[in-house]
Amino acid sequence: MGLLTGKTAIVTGAARGIGKAIAMRFAQEGANIAFTDLVIDDERGGKETERELSTLGVKAKGYAGNAADFNNTAELVAQIKEDFGSVDILVNNAGITKDGLMLRMTEAQWDAVINVNLKSAFNFIHACVPIMMRQRQGSIINMASVVGVHGNAGQANYAASKAGMIALAKSVGQEMGPKGIRANAIAPGFIDTAMTQALPENIRKEWISKIPLRRGGTVEDIASCALFLASDLSSYISGQVIQVDGGMNM
Repeated sequence: MGLLTGKTAIVTGAARGIGKAIAMRFAQEGANIAFTDLVIDDERGGKETERELSTLGVKAKGYAGNAADFNNTAELVAQIKEDFGSVDILVNNAGITKDGLMLRMTEAQWDAVINVNLKSAFNFIHACVPIMMRQRQGSIINMASVVGVHGNAGQANYAASKAGMIALAKSVGQEMGPKGIRANAIAPGFIDTAMTQALPENIRKEWISKIPLRRGGTVEDIASCALFLASDLSSYISGQVIQVDGGMNM
């Protein structure tokens, strides 16, 4: 039996990238997967992700929705509960970047990143916690970033949203611990994704030179950490932030 057999996980923003890797890893360990993205179609990879998950012998379904919309999220979670019967794990992974120096950053850039990255997590937690409370158990994982711990020039909006994800996990962990619900955060460092692969080679080499393990992380590295926090292996861990960064920020 897998570590997550019989459990249902919601993974937001999981049509591709880190979210997809987490969904696949959870499914390999027996979890049924409800994943969300702005659009679920072949062009964005949602339908293919749904097919790949289903081949692992679990129930899997993609849901289109705006994670930053409070009412839309409440309706979506209610539908997932009806379709799957339970919600045991929530991974708040949906996120965007709209980088710019503070003096040049527009209000629209700030609002968009805060809404998608941080408000979406509030929306999903708010909708999922009542279900988890009735079950007397649950694991919430917020996808943060090392820039949420240390800051980063040119990413004030993104760093603020990810710092908020950490504080949100800690606060929810304190509130919901007596109900058997754990909340933690993962802070990835330099991870090989489509976004980082598009960087100029000299920038990539500069980043990697600062990492003691001398390589970028993989989406599977993040998925492994998420699996640990989702499973009973971490049953006494809550309110923590784990930096998965190859030692970049010791």
